[in-house]
Amino acid sequence: MQIIDLLTPARVLVDVRASSKKRLLEALAGLLDERGTPDSERAIFESLVRRERLGSTGLAHGIAIPHGRSADVTRAVGAFMRLAEPLEFDSLDRQRVDLVFGLVVPEHFTDQHLMFLADLAELFSDAAITARLRAAPDAATVYGILTGGRERNAA
Repeated sequence: MQIIDLLTPARVLVDVRASSKKRLLEALAGLLDERGTPDSERAIFESLVRRERLGSTGLAHGIAIPHGRSADVTRAVGAFMRLAEPLEFDSLDRQRVDLVFGLVVPEHFTDQHLMFLADLAELFSDAAITARLRAAPDAATVYGILTGGRERNAA
């Protein structure tokens, strides 16, 4: 599975304003919730918070990859946000975060979950890509950068 399989254009947002890490995770849960119910959104939020309690998912250089596993999802789902103002995220390098990729996977996705995270960490370790994401004029351009310009398969 590739990033294009996790994302849709509707789950890529730019210039997002979040007043706190908690508010950001709430917004991410809303984007990641494909069922569209308060219960499933809450379960996703709780999975993200549970993971953050183990240690910050803020990596370095303004990047965070909040993620969780939930029985309320049936497939892996991703969402991306570029923040209007960098946010304190308890990152490893103490830098504020402005690029956030959220991921939620089904409970049984143990190995797949780790592979997704490794792929995302590799993508976001590329300074040229993160610079392009920060400079992109709109969400459609960001989506194209994240997916390598490939269109979703209509099948």
